[in-house]
Amino acid sequence: MRRDDRAPKTDAPVFEGAERLQKVLAAAGVGSRRACEDLIFRRRVTVNGKVAQLGDRADPTRDVIFVDGERLQADTRLVYLALNKPRGVVSTMADERGRTALSDFVGHRVEQRVYHVGRLDADSEGLLLLTNDGNLAHRLTHPSYGVPKTYLCEVAGPIPRNLGKRLAAGVELEDGPVTVDSFKVVDTLGKTAQVELTLHEGRKHIVRRLLAEVGHPVARLVRTSIGPIRLGDLRAGRTRRLTNAEVAALFKAVGD
Repeated sequence: MRRDDRAPKTDAPVFEGAERLQKVLAAAGVGSRRACEDLIFRRRVTVNGKVAQLGDRADPTRDVIFVDGERLQADTRLVYLALNKPRGVVSTMADERGRTALSDFVGHRVEQRVYHVGRLDADSEGLLLLTNDGNLAHRLTHPSYGVPKTYLCEVAGPIPRNLGKRLAAGVELEDGPVTVDSFKVVDTLGKTAQVELTLHEGRKHIVRRLLAEVGHPVARLVRTSIGPIRLGDLRAGRTRRLTNAEVAALFKAVGD
């Protein structure tokens, strides 16, 4: 007897776009339909807060699905990309002045229209996220969610031993104080140093202004992570799709 045949009937509402749950999971890349059936049978899947059963149906565009406690984005229309923005590229999808923009690296690679999550100034490099999931993008950029971002900076040295404590205590800028979550010196070379710092806000030019204020202007800035997503070895100008685990980690970072 197949597991589907002994699955109990449910009284959950069935929406017009609903499909067999194992089909929805498989389409989202969780595994084969058989493997997804096994996950459901083992009570490792919930839909809208309720443990799923074999025979259940779900609408990937409106139902909230968790697998092993992690949020699954099952709507295959939604796109999540990481881009390593090169220096000299403006953080807009198109530029009225004809400068190289983000769409030059993304436009021909995905069918859906995506938007950048936050910005990096033209002289800065590194990780940008792009998506058509407006709800997640809003949460990632809204200061109330406090998603941390990490930067690797080449600055003027030498670096005093107490700089980390000073940054953690807070530095007053013209638009208010700023504090860092972590700071470390990565390397020193002559009169320059590489430092890494993490902070959880995104005011304009915040890292450059902060380091200039404490006497260490930035010569090069690379963003290496946004929340749980890391730049890794992604080459400049290249994009990659986030994995299901990375998307789930982003939802977790914003408390969803």
